[in-house]
Amino acid sequence: MVDMPEQDELVLATVKKIMPYGAFCSLDEYGDKEAFVHISEVAPRWIKNIHEFLREGQKLVAKVYHIEADKDQIDLSLKRVNESEKKMKMEGSRREKRADKLFEVALKIAKSTKSEEVASRAALVAKYGNLIDAIEALSEKGEEAIAGLKIEKGLAKALLEVAMKNIKKARAEMNGIISLTSYSKNGVEEVKRILGSVKAPAGVETELLYLGAPKYQLRVVADDFKSADKALETIVAHIHAEAKKSGAIADFAKIEA
Repeated sequence: MVDMPEQDELVLATVKKIMPYGAFCSLDEYGDKEAFVHISEVAPRWIKNIHEFLREGQKLVAKVYHIEADKDQIDLSLKRVNESEKKMKMEGSRREKRADKLFEVALKIAKSTKSEEVASRAALVAKYGNLIDAIEALSEKGEEAIAGLKIEKGLAKALLEVAMKNIKKARAEMNGIISLTSYSKNGVEEVKRILGSVKAPAGVETELLYLGAPKYQLRVVADDFKSADKALETIVAHIHAEAKKSGAIADFAKIEA
């Protein structure tokens, strides 16, 4: 039996059949289970021709907004997915596919049996949550990352070799424009104080670039898009709070890649 996605889950879908009132899709991560996106959930504005937005074979990031398990019905929304969510989902999918390929390479090198493959994959996922995090841990920590796990010796060696050779942990970057204005007599100093109070969360790099008064570019770099997005929100909330204290006016717009 194929599992059902959860309410509000982000899923990868492929458009299979387009109708005037919506499109039938298959869910890539759920055994190509069928789902439907109504025309009203395709875009935030009225649509005259659905073919302007969708085509058969198109890959989508959608949000599950309605489920009726007893009827095996799954309804999707595209307009409820923002650019950050789309980027994070696509990046996560890309990383998962790469992890599977690297794991397959290690299996071939070690000439592992099916039972060794299943047991090793289960052990890695149980400890790290998913395969890519496990392989990245192997790259960073070496043998320490699999100490105590029940993984056949030859496969453990192959996994280490593959991880060390192929994994260079990527960093995710997000940017936004901050507009900060103070009309007090010490306005310039107040703006400097607010921006100078910005502190990067642990494991996150931040940079503020002057674009010309009153605009500044905020650059945030973290281990993944989810962490970068969260850090960006935290920093912007801090700037808004500090601006409010002194009567300054702060505005922010995210730069979508």
